[in-house]
Amino acid sequence: MTVTEERQAATTGSDRAFKVEQHGIDFIPEAERWAKPRDLFGMWAGASFQIEYFVYGVILMTFGLSFTQAVWITIVGNLSFVLLGLTSLQGPDAGTTTMMINRASFGQNGSRVISLFNWATQVGFETEGLILVVFAAEVLAHKAGFLPGTPAKVIFILAAVGIQLLLPLFGHATVVKTLRALILPFFVLFALLAGLTLSKVHVASYSHGGSWQLVMVGLAFTIALSGLGWTENGNDYSRYLPRNASRKAIVGWVTLGTAVPEILVMLLGVAVGTYASGIATNQNPFAAFIGAKPVVSTWFVVPFLVVSLFQLFAINSLDLYSSGVTLQAVGVRVRRWQAVVIDTAIACGITFYAIFSSSFFNLLKDFVTGVICWIAPWMAIYLVDWLLRRFRHDPVELQRTGPGSLYWRSGGIHWPAIIAQALGIFVAIESVSQLFFVGQISRWIGADKIGVYPDFSIFFSVVVAGLVYYVLARKGVHREAERQVEPLGTL
Repeated sequence: MTVTEERQAATTGSDRAFKVEQHGIDFIPEAERWAKPRDLFGMWAGASFQIEYFVYGVILMTFGLSFTQAVWITIVGNLSFVLLGLTSLQGPDAGTTTMMINRASFGQNGSRVISLFNWATQVGFETEGLILVVFAAEVLAHKAGFLPGTPAKVIFILAAVGIQLLLPLFGHATVVKTLRALILPFFVLFALLAGLTLSKVHVASYSHGGSWQLVMVGLAFTIALSGLGWTENGNDYSRYLPRNASRKAIVGWVTLGTAVPEILVMLLGVAVGTYASGIATNQNPFAAFIGAKPVVSTWFVVPFLVVSLFQLFAINSLDLYSSGVTLQAVGVRVRRWQAVVIDTAIACGITFYAIFSSSFFNLLKDFVTGVICWIAPWMAIYLVDWLLRRFRHDPVELQRTGPGSLYWRSGGIHWPAIIAQALGIFVAIESVSQLFFVGQISRWIGADKIGVYPDFSIFFSVVVAGLVYYVLARKGVHREAERQVEPLGTL
């Protein structure tokens, strides 16, 4: 965005940097659509150069894969960010958030259930980020010669929550501008980390590959935590683009701003994971930075963790912003900034539980399974519905409530979507393969020599949910598409 455009955005409309955004799930008038597709690149790139994906790469090396397999999985898995680009195309047309657009496919009341799933998912990602913030603070305290006990951890959690509240409280323009400004320092940080660690990589120790079943488990893990895990948020940020914004540009800039940085960062984690598996096995992943054999030179630990804190707060801002507008879509009658405060308080409570009562990595793996089981089939239904509706929605009808709305259906529920979602979740559960649960479909396909079953949960659930919805909803959605009117500049 040029200086002139930034000044215009700062003086017109209700989405101004470092001012509390007034819009929630309501329609964004065309006059207030200040963003361009390349602004999505800046925002997503600023959120993608971050420590979580470094940790995910290290975790991937604990699966029993070869280095080559982990590299392949990282690249292919993160190409799923194309899905985020596709699920960012509806916002400019509909002028509202993803979970409001979701009313078209699920009905007003049916969409509340999906919104509740999404809200829980966003709070889960927020909690993951806050846990890592506290872990980083603990290691910094150790470096300062202080052994943090329970009182210190409580202070760390409360301080992290207070800081985390700021960016999403201000809203969309503030988040976009801040993340864009952080691209360069984040890139420099990981370039330095690469320079200090790549000489220690032990590729030869990971030359023996795992089975194809194990590869599928790793691929499901990576896809769920990359492109798939963000698809339900895309339009929360693209809705400030004008209706005539190029669809190719939106998909291109979103994919470039997410897939490329996260592939690079995750590959760095994969490389470090060949000699520093303690990052993924310790309760606190950052403890490996101050152990007997630290991951990097001791002089780099403090600046690395300090910048990592900024990264974690930045990425959490997106989760917290989306959870706020999603809580509104559930039907809770609060303003957007009030929803952010509520969600922050809930994430704070879960963080206390995770820090004092649970294992971070077990919590993360359980959470990934839950994400897969509902988001994969939902995404298929959402995109098929958009296809059937000839790539457009009626923004007036999306905002209307009650039986008079075009998207009301039977009691506010579009049963073809509910049936397809239920079947998709069932198939996902039955074809998932995790340490704590293996579905019957995965068992039918068969295990490798060490008892690892393949994970086809994403692929099978997408196909089943998409096909079922297409068959059940095709005629009805086509009729609705004929009744839709062109989006209006104002509402």
